[in-house]
Amino acid sequence: MRHYLLTVQQPGEGRQLPPEQLEPIMKDVTAVNDELRAAGAWVFAGGLHPPSTATVVRLDGTELVTTDGPYAEGKEHVGGLTVLAAEDLDEALEWGRRFARATRLPIEVRPFHGDPGTHLP
Repeated sequence: MRHYLLTVQQPGEGRQLPPEQLEPIMKDVTAVNDELRAAGAWVFAGGLHPPSTATVVRLDGTELVTTDGPYAEGKEHVGGLTVLAAEDLDEALEWGRRFARATRLPIEVRPFHGDPGTHLP
């Protein structure tokens, strides 16, 4: 088993769907999360606050500097994430397809380095 990060690529900040459009999406996302848990592949998942709530810490020479906002400006941002366990990339991509269908948004699928024992307690 390997761990994979699935990130939801959210459109620009400030775009909020009305409840009648958001409710069926959240229902579909919950169903995929339930399937992921039932398959024993769920590790962690969560939604994120908008980029305007972010604080970036960076090393500037020898000083650590904090600034408001995301580390990069963009038309899209990470809106949520799921960490899952899968046998291989093909299996992780299938979960990515399910989440893309559920969220109606692009999903990036990326493997972690090493095996799960190297980054879990």
